Amino acid sequence: MLQTIAVISLGAFTVVSVLVGVFSSRKTKTMEGFLLAGRNMGPLLSAFSYGASYFSAVIFIGYAGMFGWIVGMGSIWIGIGNAALGCLIAWLVLAKPTRRMTHKLDARTMPEFFSARFLSKRMKIFAALIIFIFLVPYAAGVYKGLGSLFSVIFTQASPTICMAIVAVLTAAYLALGGYVATAWNDLIQGCIMIFGLSCMVILLVNQPEVGGFSQAFERLRAIDPSLVNPTGGANGKMLFVNIMLTSFGVWGMPQMIHKYYAIKEGGSIRIATVVSTIFALFIGCGAYFTGSLSHLFIKSNANGMPDIEGGYDFVIPTVLTNALTNDVFSVIILCIVMLLLLSASMSTLSALVLSSSSAVTIDLIEEIKPNIGKRTHVMVMRAFCMIFVALSFLFATMNISFIVNLMSFSWGVVAGSFIGPFIWGLYSRFITRAGAWSGLLAGPVVVGSLLAYNTAQIGFEAAKGLAPQFGVAAMAISLVVVPVVSLLTAKGRYGADHIERVFGENDAEIAN
Repeated sequence: MLQTIAVISLGAFTVVSVLVGVFSSRKTKTMEGFLLAGRNMGPLLSAFSYGASYFSAVIFIGYAGMFGWIVGMGSIWIGIGNAALGCLIAWLVLAKPTRRMTHKLDARTMPEFFSARFLSKRMKIFAALIIFIFLVPYAAGVYKGLGSLFSVIFTQASPTICMAIVAVLTAAYLALGGYVATAWNDLIQGCIMIFGLSCMVILLVNQPEVGGFSQAFERLRAIDPSLVNPTGGANGKMLFVNIMLTSFGVWGMPQMIHKYYAIKEGGSIRIATVVSTIFALFIGCGAYFTGSLSHLFIKSNANGMPDIEGGYDFVIPTVLTNALTNDVFSVIILCIVMLLLLSASMSTLSALVLSSSSAVTIDLIEEIKPNIGKRTHVMVMRAFCMIFVALSFLFATMNISFIVNLMSFSWGVVAGSFIGPFIWGLYSRFITRAGAWSGLLAGPVVVGSLLAYNTAQIGFEAAKGLAPQFGVAAMAISLVVVPVVSLLTAKGRYGADHIERVFGENDAEIAN
């Protein structure tokens, strides 16, 4: 029964996704239309696209499962931090200046922004390589998280087949409709996420193991008082580091910044700020609250780990299948939750594919062949969308089980590289090319150095658990070294003409 309902749900979901891609294809004849939807995206589409791209299946399968088990109710602070810092403050600080400056500089991607802002083609190529190389394992983590649940629901099917279905479906609608199809599917998928999470939380809380909201806290306290400690107790430091990584990391992630390029100005940005924040608060807090209930459904082993095969990655799938397979209604809800996770993963995957494919098509191929035709350019972009999906799928089939660590390494390198030069480039007239380069190098140098040092000291298995600390360190150093190096290389500052072009306020087309 479970598998029959799941197949019907997946079939309907697939048809809708592909139809959106087909109907959106007429708006993607040019690269501007394919990648940015003509920079005319409305507030609801932009807000849901941002929120749905923010949260993939990894937040439920990886982060919520692990931190909910280890920290308990205190893990909800990660969801609150994501909403407040990763959405509200990020939109207030970055959306309007990003949209304005990328429009003025005619920059369609993060590498193009660096090239135009700091007058360096080498910087453009380096940034494009960082994106393409390190977003592949990020996307692989998205597949792995989704495969964990699918392998529990479809017990006779290989997780590889489930991941392949997701890959083909994402590649199909993205190659057809570009960012327009992605945004509309994100809106649909975002609504599924809201509905699915609401049903999931309500049903879980009313299970006999939980006994309602009031009993949940009491029963968790009886297992371990630290599970209801609002600050995380002994795990407070780990909680803080992951709030910083997952909240501020999006300030430098190209697939998230991309949403600001395409939105309309003025009131659209204000509405999108509110909507994306509410969405993130609901999804983030709901996911970590679900993870915090795991001790009520799963016993601990002698080492304090969940007594199940697969470790933390199978905490949430086990909770869901234990609680939501009792009758037809609960099975339907489980299938909706499956679509929730599928929606979260596909929206994140499509955003990653667009960013990575554009890094090759626009930032590398245009440098090699600058006179490429418009129609050919879009065809090449579509081809690289499918190539990136295939590469990330192949990476996901490798035997890499540490989903959260994999995501943390990718976030650390990419966000650590871009956050400093991007934010300072938006706001400061005095940043030099050397200063921007120092920030770009911070990501791979800091994460790589810390990983190598700690691996030598404590071994890789222990060092990989420090991936969030490495990422936060890389972001902090990137933000610090950019202005410091710029002060030391003051003679390398740009002329008045370039600064006026970047920061001037006289362009009527972006003055609204």
